[in-house]
Amino acid sequence: MIKFQNVNKKYDNGYEALKDINLTIEQGEYVAVIGLSGAGKSTLIRCINRMHDISSGSLMVNDVEVSTLKGKEVRKLRRGIGMIFQSFNLVNRISSLKNVLVSFVPDMSMWRKILGLYTKQQKIEALEALDRMNILDKAFIRVDQLSGGQQQRVALARTLAQKPSIILADEPVASLDPITAKQVMTDFQRINEELNMTIIINIHHVDLALEYATRVVGIRSGEIVYDGPASEVTEQILEHIYNGKLEEELSGN
Repeated sequence: MIKFQNVNKKYDNGYEALKDINLTIEQGEYVAVIGLSGAGKSTLIRCINRMHDISSGSLMVNDVEVSTLKGKEVRKLRRGIGMIFQSFNLVNRISSLKNVLVSFVPDMSMWRKILGLYTKQQKIEALEALDRMNILDKAFIRVDQLSGGQQQRVALARTLAQKPSIILADEPVASLDPITAKQVMTDFQRINEELNMTIIINIHHVDLALEYATRVVGIRSGEIVYDGPASEVTEQILEHIYNGKLEEELSGN
């Protein structure tokens, strides 16, 4: 469970990114966070794994107060939370398999890290993660030779290999063409349903959020203005979230 209680985030320059956020996300939910650029979407999800620190309030992840964690405790938190980025964050010069194996590095001894020595079990688990993402045939191909959609699947496989209970995705389909974006969103949906994994996606494309997520959280100017089932979102609610810019957002511009 993820629980925000009266959470505020104010940056050093004085900008208030989050204002009195109260939000509870249960294990196994598939949540899309929508809103205009600068609304606070990325800040919201990046507070969950302590990429950003909250300024005040309480943020609990699996009964642990995130803001009080230090050092190894923060690293342990992040091991249970996968993170997917728009830019994939892969090492282009190595194969898909080696990119997935990177997920095991934090738990390896120093000499194994230096020599790049992975166990047989780690290699099996990495291959299984690629297979789950239907990209096993690309295991030994350098990722810079893959399409954008294939690279995002490798990134997903890398995240799955670390066996998280939560996946955060920051604009994961923003750089993909419409057909590939739908395929990746379907991958997230399948992972959510098959593994009962919590998926929280910060997404610019409203139509994809409504089609694939089961719950939508709308943010405007750092405040939650809508939180409910995707099936119940109406045009009037979207207009409230986007403050008159709905048509522009729906078109993806």
